[in-house]
Amino acid sequence: MAEETTTPLERHWYAVHTYSGYEDAVVRYLVQRIESFDMQDKIFNVLVPKEKSVKIKNGKRKVTEEKIYPGYVLVNMVMDEGTWYVVRNTPRVTGFVGADSTEPTPLSDAEINMFMQKMGLEEPKFKLDVMVGDIVKISDGPFKDYDGKVSEIDEDRGKVKVLVSMFGRETPIELDFLQVKKV
Repeated sequence: MAEETTTPLERHWYAVHTYSGYEDAVVRYLVQRIESFDMQDKIFNVLVPKEKSVKIKNGKRKVTEEKIYPGYVLVNMVMDEGTWYVVRNTPRVTGFVGADSTEPTPLSDAEINMFMQKMGLEEPKFKLDVMVGDIVKISDGPFKDYDGKVSEIDEDRGKVKVLVSMFGRETPIELDFLQVKKV
């Protein structure tokens, strides 16, 4: 009798194209299908690539999540006929991303590392192109359109202290990085 050798199938990340705006719904549908088809041992993770960003609205800093690539979901799975069927026939999925429609192309390690780095940031970091002593224009808040001189920079908190001349003397104002622009 000939001994059969089975090579363990490798798990890879695949990009799945979805209807734009339905990425989170596709994740929910796919998680339900994985459970109902008992595929937990072949489909390991499903996620929408998102990154955190900071916006200033009404003078307040707000952290929001934005999709890195709208219309796409990432799936970590072992590719075989069964898993392909489960993912491909999920509602709102239009197909796998890849050059060959019959054999989806897995994402490279570099691509996955880039996604994970963008998604893994706890708090978004901002680099400000100003230094202590630079003149800046305030672009938002009650002191909008005032000019001032940078006296302190706190990169960890995303804040900058600006000295604004009011009534003949300099007054320190703490602002968010996003509220100032270099003159």
